[in-house]
Amino acid sequence: MSCSHDTVAQARAILAGAQEKIDRLRSMQPYLIDLSLRENPVGARIGQTLADKLAILPRLREFGFRNILLGTLDYAMPDEPEVDDDFMMYLRDHQLDMNGCFAFTDIGIAAADGTFTPSPSQRKLQAYGVPNTLHEIYLSKAGMAGQYDLETLRRSLPASIAWLNANIRGDDGGQPRILINIVDGCDAFAEDPDTACSILSLLAEQAIEGISIEDDRGTYLPFQVGAFVAVARSFLPPPLKLLVHMHAGGGFENASVIEALLNGADGAWGGLPKRAAIIGHASLGELIANLVRVGNPHMQASYRLDQLLQLATRLQVLDEEEPVPDDLPILGNNAYRLPLSFFRQQAGRFMDLPPEAIGGAYRYRICPVVSDAAVIAGRLAEVTGQAAESFPEAVLNRMIRLMRRDLRAGKRIAYDEPAQLLQLFARASQR
Repeated sequence: MSCSHDTVAQARAILAGAQEKIDRLRSMQPYLIDLSLRENPVGARIGQTLADKLAILPRLREFGFRNILLGTLDYAMPDEPEVDDDFMMYLRDHQLDMNGCFAFTDIGIAAADGTFTPSPSQRKLQAYGVPNTLHEIYLSKAGMAGQYDLETLRRSLPASIAWLNANIRGDDGGQPRILINIVDGCDAFAEDPDTACSILSLLAEQAIEGISIEDDRGTYLPFQVGAFVAVARSFLPPPLKLLVHMHAGGGFENASVIEALLNGADGAWGGLPKRAAIIGHASLGELIANLVRVGNPHMQASYRLDQLLQLATRLQVLDEEEPVPDDLPILGNNAYRLPLSFFRQQAGRFMDLPPEAIGGAYRYRICPVVSDAAVIAGRLAEVTGQAAESFPEAVLNRMIRLMRRDLRAGKRIAYDEPAQLLQLFARASQR
């Protein structure tokens, strides 16, 4: 069956559309705010002490982050300081550089008579000398419940922004960078798009850096996130920034961030490791790696990619006091342990991301159903310290045969374990 000229032309147009998206991802310089000092500890078993935070901050700067969130100025129990408070006070008291640093704050409330009361978190931001803020609001009915109604929000937002601009000293003594973070942004668009759009119209008139939209449970599909972002972008023209933050509830998080970028988002915020408030999020480590994957040159120019894999892993281990899950994509231990040579990602091949590109190296994992001679040789080299080339190909092939025979005989053996692998090698070496 032959294809018509029109069908071929249509196919080429579809592929050209995909390539146009790749080209856009390659050329963009995303606006990133790192939250490794806050997002990752929130969902961690252990968290971070003041000493931990003081050690982490220079590592984040060395890696290349220019925008770093120091912590959250707790809204629910502001009279009980957290490590985040101690951290910001320490930076202030020791006159350490906080340019490019942010903290989460919530809005103050403007009464019907025009009287404005800043929130405790705003007061703390001022007292601690943090120059910039992700200033949080809720827009869905459930999110606003018990905090404020829509009318109160409408009059409080401009007043709260005005207070920040009047009372916070920004980077290098200038105006603070204020990003309004709509915590339930995806919920708000899905529940009542008219109200969401009216608030965006209001924000477009304010003296702010931009806005941020969250999918705080990670339940919206990528095309929904893309649509929400496209609508938000239509109300917030550049130079206003539009950022996203995606949790991993449904497993869509990284696809959702890519979809957001393609629909007008300027960037994202998140921690460098995968760990987050629930089960994970679209981490900046993953986003940077995926932009490297498509050939974005700005990642190499902006970040120490040779540190990415090691730094992200170290930070998660610090927060958890447990190893990173083996099967985590990109950052997990098994992400670059080859079970079969065919799966090797190669430098220069379209859409491949070899581990060396983010500071890693290939290792090997024995899976008795598929592992080939090269993988077995690589794993033997890891276990014995001998060169992979020193293992005879005939012996490696006999190891494959023996694994198949053992499994057919009902023997379930973990050959990846060093003792079992060496025993298999000894059996295969016998003539």
